[in-house]
Formats: sequence, structure tokens, C-alpha cells
Amino acid sequence: MWISGWWFSHSWYRFASVIEVSKGTMRRGVLGVDVEPAVQEFELVVIRADKIGKPGMISAQIIEHIARARLVVADLSFHNPNVFYELALRHARRLPVVQITRAVDPIPFDLEQFRTVQIDTTDIFSFVPRLESYRAEIANHIRRALSGSGDVENP
Repeated sequence: MWISGWWFSHSWYRFASVIEVSKGTMRRGVLGVDVEPAVQEFELVVIRADKIGKPGMISAQIIEHIARARLVVADLSFHNPNVFYELALRHARRLPVVQITRAVDPIPFDLEQFRTVQIDTTDIFSFVPRLESYRAEIANHIRRALSGSGDVENP
């Protein structure tokens, strides 16, 4: 599944592996952080791609969102190949990206040079007390990404 925002001037796009089912167990990425509160101050619109009612080819719609969104938040959790492909498309366009991941997932070599919000999801006792600080950290990354002038660094 992907999460996306419309491509208006005040929008953002977020892609991630939302839920992965393996042997009857459900695993979640860091989407439980709910970054929507972190983007509110920037007046960014958030819409899930799997909820878009527009008929057509899903991949083409996702690529269009990636190309036109003001900002992308990429959840690198679980090393979903689609996320890395979509992130590469965003990098090729040299547009702003904020990376987030679960703390237990190693960041691939070519992406570890970029600041990434690492979220401890090992248990509820470590996750919940830090929820607001994770949101604040994501908001700080978004602020810096959107305030940048000119080209964005990429691998």
C-alpha cells in the first residue's frame, strides 16, 4: 500500500509498506506514528493512495504524485522494494524527501548518509512515551526540507 497526497502546491506524498502480513501475523511500519499532526503547521494535504477513487493505472498515478508533490515522506521500514524504487524516482527529480524508519531496520548504504528519523517500535513502552518527540522530529525534518533553496542533495 502507498500513502499519498494530492499534487497541489500545498501537498505531500508519503509512500510506505503500511501493513505486511507474514504467517498470520500483522506487522506495521512506523505509520503508527501518524505524521499528519507533524504536517499540520505546513498546511499540507494528506490522502491515502489506496483510497483514491480515480480509475486508471495505480503505478502511473503514484509516479505522478511522486513527481508533483511538494514533499515526500518515505517510510523505509521492512525494506519494501517499491519504496526504494519510488524514492529513487524522487531523488532523480532532486525534490525534497524526509526519511523515516523503524529503529530495528538497517538503513541501506546509499541512504544512510541522509538524516533519517528512527522510531523505536520494539514495544509499546518505548514507543508511546516518545510519540510526541517523534512527531516533533518529523516536523523539524519537514521544515528543513521545505525551507531549502535550490536543488536537493541525493545519492
